[in-house]
Amino acid sequence: MSQSPTLRAHSGARLDRLPIGRFHWNLVGMIGAGLFLDAFDIYLQSGVLATLVKGGWSTLQSNAAFISSTLIGMWLGSLIGGYIGDRYGRRMAYQFNLAVFGLASIAAVFAPNMTVLIALRFVMGVGLGAELIIGYATLGEFVPSLARGRFGAILALLTNLSVTATGIIGYWAIPALGWRSMFALVGLGAIGIWFMRKSMPESPRWLEAQGRHEEADALLRSIEARFPELPAWDSVSFSVTAAASEAAPVAAKPGYRELFRQPLLSRTVLTMIMSAVNMSVLYGLIAWFPTFLVKQGIAVTSTLGYTAVMGIGTPVGCLIGMALTDRIGRRVSIVCVLVLEAVATALYPMVHSPVELMATGAVIMMCSSCITSLAFAVYIPELFPTELRMRGSSLSAAVGRLASAGAQGGIVMIFGMGGIFGVTNFLIGLIVLQVLALLALGVNTRAQTLEDIEPKDAPHAEPASALHGRGASLSQAD
Repeated sequence: MSQSPTLRAHSGARLDRLPIGRFHWNLVGMIGAGLFLDAFDIYLQSGVLATLVKGGWSTLQSNAAFISSTLIGMWLGSLIGGYIGDRYGRRMAYQFNLAVFGLASIAAVFAPNMTVLIALRFVMGVGLGAELIIGYATLGEFVPSLARGRFGAILALLTNLSVTATGIIGYWAIPALGWRSMFALVGLGAIGIWFMRKSMPESPRWLEAQGRHEEADALLRSIEARFPELPAWDSVSFSVTAAASEAAPVAAKPGYRELFRQPLLSRTVLTMIMSAVNMSVLYGLIAWFPTFLVKQGIAVTSTLGYTAVMGIGTPVGCLIGMALTDRIGRRVSIVCVLVLEAVATALYPMVHSPVELMATGAVIMMCSSCITSLAFAVYIPELFPTELRMRGSSLSAAVGRLASAGAQGGIVMIFGMGGIFGVTNFLIGLIVLQVLALLALGVNTRAQTLEDIEPKDAPHAEPASALHGRGASLSQAD
């Protein structure tokens, strides 16, 4: 029997047996802080751009270029971050992206003109796009299977709280200190988190997938030492003998092409559809809420207040995702929330009173944030093996961003021809497509180790349950 698959399952089994403790909450704090700051940086642009136009420092055309440079940078950053994370390690990836958008944010404080600011915003976007992918996927590799969904939803909640924080801080800081203060705040925060994250460990699962078994074992032992109540892990020997090394040839590292071959092809297609639909609905409806409200005869000043009230649904959705994900599973939860989102989207153009509009909009935003906590934070990273987790997640996110960018032009055209009913019908069609894709291609991941979720024929995959089943005999042999 080849030794390589036996060793492959150690990290998963040992990490999944750990009780939830300070180690896991420290990881949530360090990763969540980066994700919060990342989202804060994304959302601050609305207040900054409005100030720049009002002060004559920018124009509407320059503002559009600023937003476009952000999106293009995030698209590129998600791909770069995914490659670095799988090729050079999770630790390298999350330090790289923080340094990129942190230093670029500080440089933006001293931007002499809008052209330089747009160029720096592109660099910021590279770091921002990488952080969203790396943060969610990395935490899942440390958290036990029974709590993985809940912890992913907690990260999504921390990320979405930045929407409120950006509004409150921007409301005070921009008039009092100027728009440059917002970039200074982000840059200094990123540097602080960068130093804080230096204590974050590499993923033992990634180390083991690279054949670095002794490093993975040493790291796992240091983690296990923080849980003295646990018995020592001795059911399987971790020593790598010369004979075992010779008996286990090193396989070629999988690349992007593996994502488009079975058994991963169906999962790649599913995650691309999920990302494309969710981002298109998110930016295609929620971002257009103020415009739709104005078209329904509501004053602009009231529109901003209505949108703020609708935003209450965002943290509520994350809390619902936190409650559902480890109880009834990701796929079932996502399908149920999508059905509710489709119903609320269908009702939206039919309601007219302020209370009805705000309530319907809040439900849509609640569903959107709930899907974010279930899909992007948990389900999509779970579907790919450790060797390809970052690249699979980043590829689906990149496709989603391209699709959402294209959907904006489509929504403008549809709105011109069919009004709000046309737009909502278009988005409902996308939601139905995602439901069908989940029913046809989705797999159950609740309460399963990441190793058990991997397809049987995936690179280096072996179910962790197989390890538990033969642990005793292996220990006797050793």
